[in-house]
Amino acid sequence: MPPKGSKRKDTAPASSAKSATTTIAKSTARPNWPPLEPLVPNCDLSLSTLVENQIITIPNFFTASLCKTYVSFLSSLPFLTTPAKPKKGDAVRVNDRFQIEDPAFAEQLWNSTALKDLVCGSAISEYDYAEEGMSEAARRQLWGGEVVGLNPNIRIYRYRKGQFFAQHYDESNKLSLPTTPTATPAKTTWTLLIYLTSPSSGCIGGETVFYPDPSTSSSSNGLTSGKSVVVSLETGTALLHKHGEDCMLHEGLEVKEGEKWVIRSDLCVRR
Repeated sequence: MPPKGSKRKDTAPASSAKSATTTIAKSTARPNWPPLEPLVPNCDLSLSTLVENQIITIPNFFTASLCKTYVSFLSSLPFLTTPAKPKKGDAVRVNDRFQIEDPAFAEQLWNSTALKDLVCGSAISEYDYAEEGMSEAARRQLWGGEVVGLNPNIRIYRYRKGQFFAQHYDESNKLSLPTTPTATPAKTTWTLLIYLTSPSSGCIGGETVFYPDPSTSSSSNGLTSGKSVVVSLETGTALLHKHGEDCMLHEGLEVKEGEKWVIRSDLCVRR
């Protein structure tokens, strides 16, 4: 766990021997995102808890056909490959990345899918404490406050064969959501990752691994040992994990074959 009040973002643990920087190129031209359809009906989706208050998944959040559509579309975007020149303090990240501030797409992901209903308690989920759903207080405690939407900072990750993301923490960020009539002060509390590929689509490797006790974990050339929680790639699965001061040490293992595609945003709560 990062020290309280730390501002480290995607940083490798102190024991790492090597580090590399990621130069982020933000696009200004909004992509013409494909429609978010077809989708599994909200009533057929649920939150699945892997580690209480830390790691939650939504299986089938995107359908296989929607994932295929998005991979085809995203392949046309202008990606930046992380440079090899190291920068002290940054995690080793070797992948291709596209990033854009797109409040409209973030709003679509939040309101046009089951995400808002599941997170805010309008839908019944595996995580609910009672038949009528979690109480408002329980939801606020879980998510770190009143969830008001997704971070408009949309990131697309492509990992090709041999690429990976070494052990790191995700930090919380403060922002203002562009709502009307006035902007909403917010902060991010949970990372959202939507997996678009898996072994069924030819991607071997690339699992996300969490270390509840960093002192018992190690990593070398994509191999891990010690206590860990492994989230396998499943086409269309959404992964939510807590970040900021309570973030677990985690990594994206090396892709052995094919390509790993991920859409990234964050849950935002009112501040």
